[in-house]
Amino acid sequence: MNPKIKLYVAGGIILISLSLAGGGFYLYQKESAKNLELEEKIDELNTKVKITQAKFLESQKILANLEGKLKEAASQIETLNSKLAQEQSAKEEALAKIEEMRVDLSLQKDLRSDLEKKLSRAQSDVRGIQDKLVVMQSEKEVLENKVKALEEKANVELGKIVVSPEITKTKAADDKSKKKAKAEPVKKQAEVAPAAPEGKVLVVNKEYNFAVISVGSKDAVVIGDEFSVYRGNNLIGELKVEKLQESMSAAGFVTEDLKNKIQEGDKVSKKSK
Repeated sequence: MNPKIKLYVAGGIILISLSLAGGGFYLYQKESAKNLELEEKIDELNTKVKITQAKFLESQKILANLEGKLKEAASQIETLNSKLAQEQSAKEEALAKIEEMRVDLSLQKDLRSDLEKKLSRAQSDVRGIQDKLVVMQSEKEVLENKVKALEEKANVELGKIVVSPEITKTKAADDKSKKKAKAEPVKKQAEVAPAAPEGKVLVVNKEYNFAVISVGSKDAVVIGDEFSVYRGNNLIGELKVEKLQESMSAAGFVTEDLKNKIQEGDKVSKKSK
């Protein structure tokens, strides 16, 4: 082979080798740079992983804390629910009491209205009674004046005692006994029982249920004595002495119906005990 050709071949081989060596070095350098870049990225990723792990641990702690707070909140919610149920029960009870009070208030209003009506009627009745008392007081004063006038005239006209024939006979026998006792002083004088007092009705007061009769303390009448009332020979009722004066007495009706029967001028005779 021609040496020149060999030289060209050898030079070509050297150039190719250099090219290959340069390309390989370039590739090596490039790969090394990539490796370094990859290592940096790996370190960065490791750093990020560590940061992420730290954040994860912190997140776990926060989660655990949140779970604790959640449990506490759940417990508080349960407590609040219990209190809410109690308050609801108390509210329902209060509403029931309010309704009961409302019904009671309505009843009280009705009772008050009824009491006010009764009070109004009672006040009206009281005014009527007061008016009657005024009239009765006036009648009483008139009656007292009349009784006083009758008492002043009792010794002249109204105070006379009506003596029955039986009493006259008794008095005559008494006088005869006295004369006989004077004529015969040796004999014992006979004792004569006093005659029961008799009189008549002077005044009738139907409002107060009593009558004034013409016998009093001078006739041996005492409070509590009872008198029979006659009209002619007919017994119409009985009186009982309640107030006493010297020549007349105030006697109440023993029976209620007597006030419709008795009249002024009727005869009265004391009942024997």
